[in-house]
Amino acid sequence: MLSVIIPANNEAAYIGACLESFLASDIAPEPGAGPTVELVVVANGCSDATVAVAKGYRRDVEARGWRLIVLDLAEGNKLAALNAGERAASGKVLVYTDADILVSPPLLGQLREVLDRPEPAFAGGRPTVARARSWITRAYARTWLRVPFVTDVVPGCGVFAMNAAGRARWDRYPRIIADDTFTRLQFTPAERVGVPASYQFPMPEGFRRLVRVRRRQDLGVAEVAREFPALLQNDDKPRMTAGRVLRLLLADPVGFAVYGAVTVAVRLQRGGTGQIWARGR
Repeated sequence: MLSVIIPANNEAAYIGACLESFLASDIAPEPGAGPTVELVVVANGCSDATVAVAKGYRRDVEARGWRLIVLDLAEGNKLAALNAGERAASGKVLVYTDADILVSPPLLGQLREVLDRPEPAFAGGRPTVARARSWITRAYARTWLRVPFVTDVVPGCGVFAMNAAGRARWDRYPRIIADDTFTRLQFTPAERVGVPASYQFPMPEGFRRLVRVRRRQDLGVAEVAREFPALLQNDDKPRMTAGRVLRLLLADPVGFAVYGAVTVAVRLQRGGTGQIWARGR
């Protein structure tokens, strides 16, 4: 069985579409009895209808022969939500996703296929970005989708997966910002597998939100490097060479300018954020 863990903090407006995209998956049933997929929604610190909306999909989930688990935690903390979701999950393949993600139909099946192995493995699909309302965000996204970290490696941003052997490498998730970076670096580059199926997520709207979220992402990566330096031996993030910079500039001057402006604004900021959960929308 494959378990999908979905931490959700006030995601009533998004969790329905997220669940519907998973329900549209073309993953084949596994031989034998029991559900093929279980969806584990971990509502945490919610003051909206996230729990009710998620529970409203129980009939649709069960109609596919799947299982739906909805947890309602009082504390709004993504890492605690991940830990709680893992305790509730029973699949041999674990998929982690944000609640505003839309997966393409082939993704679950492809992840299950590449992770069906005895040795530890990490996998991810191909990220795409929903069309934004803001022209600034659209311009930023065009260049972001071309940077080496997105095109050349398995970034695991928004959605990542691993098998049980891989998850056994550490205990509970620590209280950190960048759970995706922490997880990806538990695996060597040779243990990370990219699949061609895509998934879509919304990019932060407007310059200020782009800077805020990018700043938080950079803080999260720095925190992992500081607190878990041994993991850096597994970092395969490609360098942004002069040639790559020039190609990005020539491909989309406006997008490159916006991406560069966000990068500069992040570097000019001082201090950090004490928030463990920060939404980009």
